[in-house]
Amino acid sequence: MKIDLTIDEARRDRAVQRAREQKISIPTFAQMKDPNLIPDNIKEDLVEHGLWDVAPHNLYRITWKNESVEQGGGFGGVNYIEFPASLTGVDARIIALVGKWFPTGAHKVGAAFGCLVPRLVTGQFDPILQKAVWPSTGNYCRGGAYDSALLACDSIAILPEGMSRERFEWLSTIAGEVIKTPGSESNVKEIFDKCWELRESGEDLMIFNQFDEFGNYLWHYEITGHAMEEVLQEVMRPKDDYRGVVLATGSAGTIGCGDYLKQIFPTSKIAATEALQCPTLLENGFGAHRIEGIGDKHVPWIHNVKNTDMIMAIDDAAVVNLARLFNEPAGREYLVQHGVPENFVAHLDLLGFSGISNLVSSIKFAKYYELGERDVVLTVLTDSMELYESRLLEMHEESGEYTPLDAAAHFARFLQGLSIDNLTELTYVDRRRVHNLKYFTWVEQQGKTYEEIMDQWYDPDYWIEVQAQVPEIDRLITEFNELVALG
Repeated sequence: MKIDLTIDEARRDRAVQRAREQKISIPTFAQMKDPNLIPDNIKEDLVEHGLWDVAPHNLYRITWKNESVEQGGGFGGVNYIEFPASLTGVDARIIALVGKWFPTGAHKVGAAFGCLVPRLVTGQFDPILQKAVWPSTGNYCRGGAYDSALLACDSIAILPEGMSRERFEWLSTIAGEVIKTPGSESNVKEIFDKCWELRESGEDLMIFNQFDEFGNYLWHYEITGHAMEEVLQEVMRPKDDYRGVVLATGSAGTIGCGDYLKQIFPTSKIAATEALQCPTLLENGFGAHRIEGIGDKHVPWIHNVKNTDMIMAIDDAAVVNLARLFNEPAGREYLVQHGVPENFVAHLDLLGFSGISNLVSSIKFAKYYELGERDVVLTVLTDSMELYESRLLEMHEESGEYTPLDAAAHFARFLQGLSIDNLTELTYVDRRRVHNLKYFTWVEQQGKTYEEIMDQWYDPDYWIEVQAQVPEIDRLITEFNELVALG
């Protein structure tokens, strides 16, 4: 089902009024892909603002191409890093886009933009009369609350009570209301249940559910996909071969970039990863885990499972222990002593928990396919350790001082010793099995139709029609901005 772009003129007039009052203009997808298209006066204004400031023109910083500074930065190329073989233990070139340099410190602000803006510029969402509800396991509701703050509209952020302290502390300064649901990362259904409760409350609100909003998928297909293509154009040598993208599914927004890349590189793979403690995709499993940033116990509605080639599960022990290896002084010293370049080690805090999971998954992907030095693998660092510092303190309190012996054990076990266990290449029947899991969450519980779940699998134009909506959305954004300027 395509994103609804039906215009409600009366409500759009109120949205235009609010944007005018807040001095807001909205970037197009074209400008997020290529900041050179952003007007000079906006670039000049951004020099005065920090990356996290609630400043209207920071909407234009929803791009992979921000200068990697916290205050007053401009734009440049895509932010990415390449992991050295001395760290990964494989010859394949593993390259990751860096999410730290988005407003809010995570690329989820882009997913929130992709969900909010189509409804805003069509008038379907009224920022004056309605509250914006952002259900999430963390970063998405932070991005949504941030976008809502720019529009001066009321927002409700929903996330599990067990998420990191940093998420709640910042949200308390931005969101109108923060609702803590029971559990932690795996408890997504409890978030959905709270959404139903809010719907039935009689409040005038709109729920932007990242797990079923195609704006999330489309933003990553178009913006993250093009950013990855640019990185490949920059780094690939004449005989190099792009082999695939490896990503934790989470809401299944980011993995949409794989659809774009596969259209350009038809032989490339898309690998979806999850926590071993909650192997829903791998074996219809359930459980709780510590890899914050990836959702579980269901298959997101916007996951194009038919285009997914591999599933793997990552032990959360690898993630939390590598977080210590990468950030504790003894861990960094050990890595340098064992050949990892010191200037690279200094930047390992660019990996948050899901980023570490993506790195581990990429290494397993490279080992499974026996990739060599001419093979390129892509992934994403959703956020950075800036959002998990409290977790490091908790681990220090629980496990004590981090020693060189700890570092040696974690390096050997969770990097050099990674095996190709807990993964599977998907056959046609395997993919259909995973897709069919959507039925129990989305048709039985969340009101989707049998016809549409069948269309997702059998209609060859289903996903293409969503992908083709970018020009129309950009036209509506431009028209909206012109209406704002006429006032």
